[in-house]
Amino acid sequence: MNSNKLYINGQWVAPIKGGTFETINPADETLICQVAAASSEDIDTAVKAARSAFDKGHWPKTSGAERAVFLRKIADGIRAQRKPLAELEVKDNGKPLTEALADMDDSAGCFDFYADLAEKLDSNQEYPLSLGDTRFKTKIRKEPIGVAGAIIPWNYPLLMAAWKVAPALAAGCCMVLKPSELTPLTALKLAEIADMAGLPAGVLNVLTGLGKDAGAPLAEHPDVDKLAFTGSVPTGSRIMAAAARDIKNISLELGGKSPFIVFADSDIEQAVEWVMFGIFFNQGQVCSATSRVLVERPLYEKLLACIAQQAAKITIGNGIQEDTLLGPIVNKSQYDKVLAAIEKGKQQNARLVCGGKRPAGFDKGYFVEPTVFADVPEDSFIWNEEIFGPVVAIRPFDSEEEAVQSANHSRFGLGAAVMSKDSMRCERVARALRAGIVWINCSQPTFTEAPWGGYKQSGIGRELGEWGLNNYLETKQITRYNSDEPWGWYIK
Repeated sequence: MNSNKLYINGQWVAPIKGGTFETINPADETLICQVAAASSEDIDTAVKAARSAFDKGHWPKTSGAERAVFLRKIADGIRAQRKPLAELEVKDNGKPLTEALADMDDSAGCFDFYADLAEKLDSNQEYPLSLGDTRFKTKIRKEPIGVAGAIIPWNYPLLMAAWKVAPALAAGCCMVLKPSELTPLTALKLAEIADMAGLPAGVLNVLTGLGKDAGAPLAEHPDVDKLAFTGSVPTGSRIMAAAARDIKNISLELGGKSPFIVFADSDIEQAVEWVMFGIFFNQGQVCSATSRVLVERPLYEKLLACIAQQAAKITIGNGIQEDTLLGPIVNKSQYDKVLAAIEKGKQQNARLVCGGKRPAGFDKGYFVEPTVFADVPEDSFIWNEEIFGPVVAIRPFDSEEEAVQSANHSRFGLGAAVMSKDSMRCERVARALRAGIVWINCSQPTFTEAPWGGYKQSGIGRELGEWGLNNYLETKQITRYNSDEPWGWYIK
């Protein structure tokens, strides 16, 4: 693997300043490899390559069907390397192998999905518009937005790349992709797969590096037409400010503190299963994790006891082991943040039901026990702030109105969930929740066909589905005067 090189204009090249950084296995704290560190000069070179490929190259002029061929080759390339890619993701990120394998399947499926949409774009790229004035004929065209810059997070490294690269390529854009410095390796493999698929030079450029040295210059580059970012609110805010200087088109998928409302008539086994999946899947390192749980009072203590009992059974370990359900936190910095949040929970009078520390028997690796807090005050840190770890905050409620009000009392609005046997109540609550994604009697299922994004500080715009493709398309009106008669504006 070309971990010490950058992929620019169809070539593997050394960074101009020769910089590198380390990527660490979070399960045992060992060095995986040294990775090329891009600088602003490398970003400029890559953007110029993408700009040339878009302005002078053939890619944006190709049909959707032609682009679909490349997208499907990339999908096939991911499937052909499914197991080694998943194992690499586990080393770099720490997630359990079963989850990483599913991510590879979803990544390949994402490229296939946008291949289908690219083909459909051919028939929908240009269409007439009916006008009241028959002297004019107007048609509407969908055209690629241009050069797109994408900055992706570390929690789903290859999948988040797919969510941005696939629709951008389907639309006819050229892209510069900057993966997280914590998990850069599968993005580099994606560049290899795209190269093997014969993708034209400059259409996809992949540059590894630190946020301040590579991410910021990409966000600020004047020749980038579109910025797509997934990550934290503070970084998203800085990217939005940088984009404002050139009035760039942006899409932001940011943080969350998603609520899960459980009514007393819920099936308790299902409630336990979905509450745990909603916060412990991927070590809780999920932007939409349902980390705030509101339980109707008659079910409250019973549900707490069942969750604590089942959480103690979760197998913790190196993600490469097939029975592991909870792997390590991604790196030392994030591990320290999670433990600090747990301490704040204790200090602010939340009741620690279970977990809250490094599990016994683990001297190395960034492992944290599944942690459950009860009776969590609404003004506390752990109720309001995104922890991004296996920590759930639970409190009781007495009425539907109270539950909805508490759920909506957040600056975030990415995901939300409601559970009850009363389907009408579920629909009513789902409509009342201020979130971009609402799950009924489940938590976290994600489908490439459906839009993904949030309200409030959880972001701007939507990814996935046709909405994801539209992120990378401009809409153009072309109007023709369709009459032999003079317009007559200045004729007396």
